[in-house]
Amino acid sequence: MKRISAFLIFALLGALLAACGGAPAAAPTAAPTTPPAEATAAPAPPSGGMTGVIKIATQSPLSGPQAALGVGIRNGAELGLEQLGKTLTDMGFTVELAPFDDQAKPEVGSANAKNIISDNDILCLVGHLNSGVALASLPDYQAASLVMVSPANTNPKITESGYPNAFRIVGRDDVQGAVGEEFARTELNIKSVYIIHDKTDYGQGVAEFFRQNAEKNGITVLGFEGTEEKSVFDSILTPIQAANPDLIYFGGIYDQAAPLFKQARDRGITAAFLGPDGLDSPVLLEVAGDAVKGMYYTSVAAPVSQFPDAAKFAEDYQAKYNEAAPPFSAQAYDAAGICIQAIANAATAANGKPTRAQVLEAMKTLGTFKGITGSYEFNAKGDPVKGAYFVLQVSTEAGAPAEVWNKNAVVKRLEIAAP
Repeated sequence: MKRISAFLIFALLGALLAACGGAPAAAPTAAPTTPPAEATAAPAPPSGGMTGVIKIATQSPLSGPQAALGVGIRNGAELGLEQLGKTLTDMGFTVELAPFDDQAKPEVGSANAKNIISDNDILCLVGHLNSGVALASLPDYQAASLVMVSPANTNPKITESGYPNAFRIVGRDDVQGAVGEEFARTELNIKSVYIIHDKTDYGQGVAEFFRQNAEKNGITVLGFEGTEEKSVFDSILTPIQAANPDLIYFGGIYDQAAPLFKQARDRGITAAFLGPDGLDSPVLLEVAGDAVKGMYYTSVAAPVSQFPDAAKFAEDYQAKYNEAAPPFSAQAYDAAGICIQAIANAATAANGKPTRAQVLEAMKTLGTFKGITGSYEFNAKGDPVKGAYFVLQVSTEAGAPAEVWNKNAVVKRLEIAAP
């Protein structure tokens, strides 16, 4: 009896201990992918029998209303691995893409980041689209010394928060906001503005920089308001209509801006529209139609057609994905190329598959990388030494939105050193 009782007690204790276990880890949202085709890039340096799997991850919205740009980032990186990955495959490595869907949500990006760093084969990451998602994920990347090369994140905090592993090939919103304000004031002769933002790190950040410069330079700011509304903007547009500004500046993403601008025109509001690179998608034109034709926006990128060295990329993208290359896809291609070069340099120095820490060290001494959207060299913070900034005008031509969008005219191009 004593033996039976002891056994029962032991069993009960085991069950209780099992019941007290922690919650399971968040599941990754990796999208299915096929192994990248053999690349056709320039030959890599010779190597002595290096082997193993090397993965480059992407994080961007692959589902939801911002997928138009997020899928372009994933696809651009995929083409980068296919066409530039020969540098690593010639060394003996197998190269794979590991795409993750962050859904444009910081909490999803953070959960994905934990799964990404748990895969030791992932040595570099291309992402994100949204600065707020990147900022939520960077602490995990930093803890694992995982390099992030962003093709789209513009919030200054990305490189001003002390993350040694954060790099980006695009400019910053403290400059983009100033470029937009200067254009509104000197080219559009704007005297008053009503500013709306989406309450995100990106949208509110760039709107704040626009406001600071407007107030400093004499533009009257009639309102500054954040909203998460996505469909019915009556409560926002009523005070705007009463204020009668020369300009409505929207800091945020195209999926929210499109119905806002359309409803503004439907109400008879005649103010000019302006916003940052979050508006840079044919979906803006698809949803808002004539309301946005002829409007201006600033960007740290530009239509692929504006980059002569990206002509072959545009052809290959159309052939592979049966659609025009969207904004930031060519930048994702270059970000993947930077990852590949840093990994290859680290592998050469280590004479084998490198660690993430070794890839990070190689990034810091990468030098100048010649990409299809420009030549990139990073400063100590991880910003490009010089950032490109564009002012673009939405085409007024008829046609399918995706085709028309690539005809948007660059009316101003600036190269400005990082602050």
